[in-house]
Amino acid sequence: MAHGHAPQPPAPPPLPGVANIVAIGSGKGGVGKTTLAVNVAVALAKLGYKVGLIDADIYGPNVPLMLGSGQQPRVLQNNQIEPNFVHGIKVISVGFISPGDKPMVMRGPMLHQIIRQFLQQVEWGELDFLIIDLPPGTGDVVISLVQTVPLTGAVVVSTPSDVSLQDARKALEMFHQVNVEVLGMVENMSHFTCPHCHQEIDIFSKGGAERTAKQFNIPFLGSIELDPEIRQGGDKGLPVALLGESSAKAKDFYSVARQIAERAQAESAKAENVFEIS
Repeated sequence: MAHGHAPQPPAPPPLPGVANIVAIGSGKGGVGKTTLAVNVAVALAKLGYKVGLIDADIYGPNVPLMLGSGQQPRVLQNNQIEPNFVHGIKVISVGFISPGDKPMVMRGPMLHQIIRQFLQQVEWGELDFLIIDLPPGTGDVVISLVQTVPLTGAVVVSTPSDVSLQDARKALEMFHQVNVEVLGMVENMSHFTCPHCHQEIDIFSKGGAERTAKQFNIPFLGSIELDPEIRQGGDKGLPVALLGESSAKAKDFYSVARQIAERAQAESAKAENVFEIS
C-alpha cells in the first residue's frame, strides 16, 4: 500500500479579470469591519483602482446602508448578475436581494451557494481589487470562500480591547489554518480626541492591535480613530473616504488602503513567480 500525504485539494481557479481578492475579517462583531471594508474600497477607487466589494456578511448585511444604496441588481440575459455601481465601486450584497429587517435564516450549504454566486455569477469585469467583507468570527463563509477562489490575502480588524484582541487572534489562527496569507492587522476605534479640549482619550487601550501584530509577526497596517463623523458617514450612506485623501477624517483610511494595495500586489507577484518557476 502506498504511503505519503493525502492529496491536496486542487487550488480553485482564479476569477477572470480580477487581479487581487482581499478578505476583511474580524474575530468578533462590532469592531467596525464593514466600516473599514467600505471606506477602504471607496479610497482605493478614489486612488484610481478598479474596485469591487462583496458583502459576504449574509446574516447582517450592512453594506447597503453604509453605501446608501438599496436598488436590486439587474439580472442579465446569460443569468449573470450586474453589480450595483455606487460611489465608484461595483458592489453586491444579500441586502440588495432581501432588503429590510427580515433576517436571512440559512444553513451552511445555502451560504456556500450564495458566496459562489457572488463570486462567479456576478459580472465583475476587470478589477484591480475585489474586497470581501466577511461575517464576524470563524465560520462557514470563510471556508466557502477559500474553496471557491484563490484569496490574495486577508486583513484582520480589531479594536485595541483585550476581548476583541482575543477573538482577533482566533481569526488570525483560522486564516493560518486555511493557508490564507494575512496582509496585516488594523486597529479600529483606536482612540478618541475630545472635540473640546483636543486631548486624546484612550478608550480601548490604544496600541493593542499593533502589539498583537508584532507578536504574530504580521504587518500592522495602521489605526483608525474613534470619530462620530465616521459613524455618521456610514449611517448616511456617505462614507468619509468620499471626502478624499486630504481630509483629516479620511486620511487614515487612505493610508490603510495604500498599505493593503501594496501588500496585496506583492503577494500576487510572489504567487505568479511561483507558477513561473514550477
